[in-house]
Amino acid sequence: MHPHEALIREFYAAFARRDAESMARCYGKEIFFSDPVFPKLKGEEAGDMWRMLLSRAADLEVKLDEAHADASEGRARWTATYTFSKTGRPVVNHVSALFAFRDGKIVRHYDRFSFYKWASQALGPVGKALGWFAPLKWKIRKEAAKGLEKFRERKAA
Repeated sequence: MHPHEALIREFYAAFARRDAESMARCYGKEIFFSDPVFPKLKGEEAGDMWRMLLSRAADLEVKLDEAHADASEGRARWTATYTFSKTGRPVVNHVSALFAFRDGKIVRHYDRFSFYKWASQALGPVGKALGWFAPLKWKIRKEAAKGLEKFRERKAA
């Protein structure tokens, strides 16, 4: 197994244990993370996003479905099963991840998933009706960014 594949597996094993500190240690200082809800996070923001999400996760289950990596890039497919805290609705989110590495750390991490499928589960009828509508995605992103900002302010205090 290539060391970068081992790093991806370590990242998701920490995720499954809800160990955000170990997840963050897999990232290089110049990490760039992006997904449909948290686009364009840099540096400590990415680790803090995982810290925030895991601090709120009451019933999260993470399963790494597959992982592959070589000297320059990696891929993973993983599944998160949880209850969306704002609505109490169950979510099963299937995610594809792309990675780039430098000096034995993850420096680029892109998670892709269907925002429509996520919104349909997490938000129920509203998500099913409007999950394709860009303003809903923007609203969710704005709320997520505010939540991360508040989390980071509390952490800094």
